[in-house]
Amino acid sequence: MLISDMSPILLRFLFGGSAVVASRLIAQSFGGRLGGIFAAFPAVYLAAVVGLSMEYEGSELLFVSEQLSKGALVGMAADICCALAASYFILKYGWKTGLSLSLLFWAVLAPLIYFMWFGF
Repeated sequence: MLISDMSPILLRFLFGGSAVVASRLIAQSFGGRLGGIFAAFPAVYLAAVVGLSMEYEGSELLFVSEQLSKGALVGMAADICCALAASYFILKYGWKTGLSLSLLFWAVLAPLIYFMWFGF
């Protein structure tokens, strides 16, 4: 029972970890710009959708997939803003402070986008 409950979590770990490793290897081999494209690979989203298919079926699967996708759209919009903020803040304040500020910006912006887009 425990193993079947862990499958979606392990799947997310495998997809997400593989995307991070691939991004690093691509950046090391071909440069940061191409590596950055792969850093934005939606591995966690894809793993979440596959995980949902292990837990739900039929119309319930469609409903939870739609809800997940709406949240992913908000997250991706906030990620774009975070990347833009990081490119500014890191150059201005250094990587530690710049990264902290851009993540704080994301943490404020993502819920704001969600509530503006979908309401309460």
